[in-house]
Amino acid sequence: MNWKVLKTEEDYNSASIRMMEIFHAEPNTPEGDELDLLIVLVKDYDEKHYHLPELDALDVIKYKMKERGMKAKDLEPIIGSKGHVSAILSGKREITLKMAQKLKDYFSIPAEVFLHSA
Repeated sequence: MNWKVLKTEEDYNSASIRMMEIFHAEPNTPEGDELDLLIVLVKDYDEKHYHLPELDALDVIKYKMKERGMKAKDLEPIIGSKGHVSAILSGKREITLKMAQKLKDYFSIPAEVFLHSA
Protein backbone atom coordinates (compact mmCIF):
# COMPACT_ATOMS: atom_id res chain seq x y z
CA MET A 1 0.00 0.00 0.00
CA ASN A 2 1.14 3.54 -0.67
CA TRP A 3 0.94 5.31 2.68
CA LYS A 4 0.16 8.99 3.03
CA VAL A 5 -0.63 11.34 5.91
CA LEU A 6 -3.25 9.73 8.16
CA LYS A 7 -6.35 11.90 8.22
CA THR A 8 -9.10 9.61 9.48
CA GLU A 9 -9.51 7.13 12.30
CA GLU A 10 -9.90 4.44 9.64
CA ASP A 11 -6.53 5.38 8.08
CA TYR A 12 -4.99 5.38 11.55
CA ASN A 13 -6.40 1.95 12.42
CA SER A 14 -5.21 0.46 9.13
CA ALA A 15 -1.73 1.88 9.61
CA SER A 16 -1.59 0.66 13.22
CA ILE A 17 -2.62 -2.86 12.25
CA ARG A 18 -0.06 -2.98 9.45
CA MET A 19 2.61 -1.59 11.75
CA MET A 20 1.99 -4.43 14.21
CA GLU A 21 2.06 -7.00 11.40
CA ILE A 22 5.54 -5.93 10.29
CA PHE A 23 6.86 -4.79 13.65
CA HIS A 24 9.87 -7.14 13.52
CA ALA A 25 10.87 -6.25 9.97
CA GLU A 26 14.60 -6.10 9.31
CA PRO A 27 16.08 -2.62 8.74
CA ASN A 28 16.93 -1.61 5.18
CA THR A 29 14.33 -3.91 3.64
CA PRO A 30 11.11 -2.86 1.92
CA GLU A 31 9.11 -3.89 5.01
CA GLY A 32 11.64 -2.18 7.29
CA ASP A 33 11.26 1.03 5.30
CA GLU A 34 7.47 0.69 5.43
CA LEU A 35 7.65 0.20 9.19
CA ASP A 36 9.78 3.34 9.60
CA LEU A 37 7.24 5.34 7.60
CA LEU A 38 4.27 3.91 9.52
CA ILE A 39 5.88 4.76 12.85
CA VAL A 40 6.21 8.39 11.76
CA LEU A 41 2.67 8.53 10.41
CA VAL A 42 1.08 6.93 13.46
CA LYS A 43 3.09 9.11 15.85
CA ASP A 44 2.03 12.22 13.91
CA TYR A 45 -1.64 11.20 14.10
CA ASP A 46 -1.33 10.39 17.81
CA GLU A 47 0.21 13.77 18.58
CA LYS A 48 -2.52 15.62 16.67
CA HIS A 49 -5.49 13.66 18.00
CA TYR A 50 -4.63 12.15 21.38
CA HIS A 51 -3.32 14.29 24.18
CA LEU A 52 -1.71 12.34 26.99
CA PRO A 53 -1.65 13.84 30.44
CA GLU A 54 1.64 15.42 31.42
CA LEU A 55 3.60 13.30 33.84
CA ASP A 56 5.13 14.84 36.91
CA ALA A 57 8.85 14.00 36.89
CA LEU A 58 8.99 13.58 40.68
CA ASP A 59 6.05 11.17 40.64
CA VAL A 60 7.73 9.14 37.91
CA ILE A 61 11.04 9.04 39.82
CA LYS A 62 9.30 8.02 43.04
CA TYR A 63 7.34 5.34 41.20
CA LYS A 64 10.51 3.96 39.63
CA MET A 65 12.24 3.97 43.02
CA LYS A 66 9.34 2.07 44.60
CA GLU A 67 9.28 -0.35 41.68
CA ARG A 68 12.97 -1.13 42.25
CA GLY A 69 12.78 -1.11 46.05
CA MET A 70 15.11 1.88 46.28
CA LYS A 71 15.58 4.35 49.11
CA ALA A 72 16.51 8.03 48.74
CA LYS A 73 20.16 7.24 49.58
CA ASP A 74 20.30 5.01 46.48
CA LEU A 75 19.98 8.15 44.33
CA GLU A 76 23.06 9.83 45.83
CA PRO A 77 25.44 8.48 43.13
CA ILE A 78 23.06 9.86 40.48
CA ILE A 79 21.90 13.17 41.97
CA GLY A 80 24.55 14.06 44.52
CA SER A 81 24.62 14.54 48.26
CA LYS A 82 21.96 13.38 50.70
CA GLY A 83 20.79 16.99 50.95
CA HIS A 84 20.43 17.32 47.16
CA VAL A 85 18.45 14.09 46.95
CA SER A 86 16.17 15.18 49.79
CA ALA A 87 15.60 18.62 48.25
CA ILE A 88 14.81 17.12 44.84
CA LEU A 89 12.42 14.46 46.17
CA SER A 90 10.59 16.99 48.34
CA GLY A 91 10.21 19.39 45.41
CA LYS A 92 12.22 22.14 47.10
CA ARG A 93 14.87 22.06 44.42
CA GLU A 94 14.51 21.83 40.64
CA ILE A 95 15.97 18.93 38.67
CA THR A 96 18.91 20.22 36.62
CA LEU A 97 19.53 19.17 33.04
CA LYS A 98 22.52 17.12 34.18
CA MET A 99 20.42 15.33 36.81
CA ALA A 100 17.61 14.79 34.30
CA GLN A 101 20.04 13.14 31.88
CA LYS A 102 21.41 10.83 34.59
CA LEU A 103 17.93 9.95 35.86
CA LYS A 104 16.68 9.38 32.31
CA ASP A 105 19.51 6.96 31.62
CA TYR A 106 19.36 5.23 35.01
CA PHE A 107 15.61 4.64 35.04
CA SER A 108 15.11 4.42 31.24
CA ILE A 109 12.59 7.24 31.45
CA PRO A 110 11.71 9.15 28.26
CA ALA A 111 13.41 12.56 28.22
CA GLU A 112 10.02 14.23 27.67
CA VAL A 113 9.14 13.54 31.32
CA PHE A 114 11.76 16.09 32.36
CA LEU A 115 11.06 18.80 29.77
CA HIS A 116 8.74 20.82 31.99
CA SER A 117 10.76 20.10 35.17
CA ALA A 118 14.33 20.66 34.05
